Amino acid sequence: MHRGKGMKFVGDSRIPAKKTSYIPKDYSEYPGKTEAFWPNFLLKEWMVGAVFLIGYLILTVAHPSPLERVADPTDTSYIPLPDWYFLFLYQLLKYKYASGDFTLVGALIIPGVAFTALLLAPWLDKGPERRPSKRPITVSIMLLAVISVIYLTWESVVTHDWEKAAAQGEIKEEVEFDKEAEGYQIYSEQSCVQCHGENLEGGVGPGLAGTGLSAEEIADIAVNGLPPGMPPNAFEGSDEELQKLAEFIASLE
Repeated sequence: MHRGKGMKFVGDSRIPAKKTSYIPKDYSEYPGKTEAFWPNFLLKEWMVGAVFLIGYLILTVAHPSPLERVADPTDTSYIPLPDWYFLFLYQLLKYKYASGDFTLVGALIIPGVAFTALLLAPWLDKGPERRPSKRPITVSIMLLAVISVIYLTWESVVTHDWEKAAAQGEIKEEVEFDKEAEGYQIYSEQSCVQCHGENLEGGVGPGLAGTGLSAEEIADIAVNGLPPGMPPNAFEGSDEELQKLAEFIASLE
């Protein structure tokens, strides 16, 4: 009997006969299809980034951000407007069942439900399909969210009074006057400050600098009012105080 007669060798298919190298091929083996990261690709990225940066800087110089006057906490007539990406929530809070007694619904519950639905969308539809028609749940949730945001944003833009908003935020030159003057002391003691501002710059009522009115005309308005905003008998002082107040306001430029 010869040595090794009747012996069989069984190979394991899980072990490759030759070790394969997992080192990726050099980019030079793909001429015309790839390039070196440094400096070729990185230089292109820097050039594109520089173009966008310069374009953005030119845009900020040509169209600077609109500035408004300094915030005045005593001006209760000012209506703030959020940035454009929050306009849909701003519009939502205008509706009956999302404002007033239902502010909690519009501010927390509705946005919370929408955010939770988008958060759970990947777990509600875990299918391998990539076509939108094959993934109705996630596609429906996303379309509903996008359509709602676009509609509410559009409604907020078209229903907002942009002229009034520009007027209430307009930067006005401050009036120079002596706050120790007797006329201003009378002004600050009356209810005039609530409507015309501490510095007579205006608020609910118009500014009182450069009205072009005489002292007699100002005194008449303080007593008899001026529709629609100025009520009669707004001044509650003596005739002498009224005269000093009217002369003080008439002297402002």
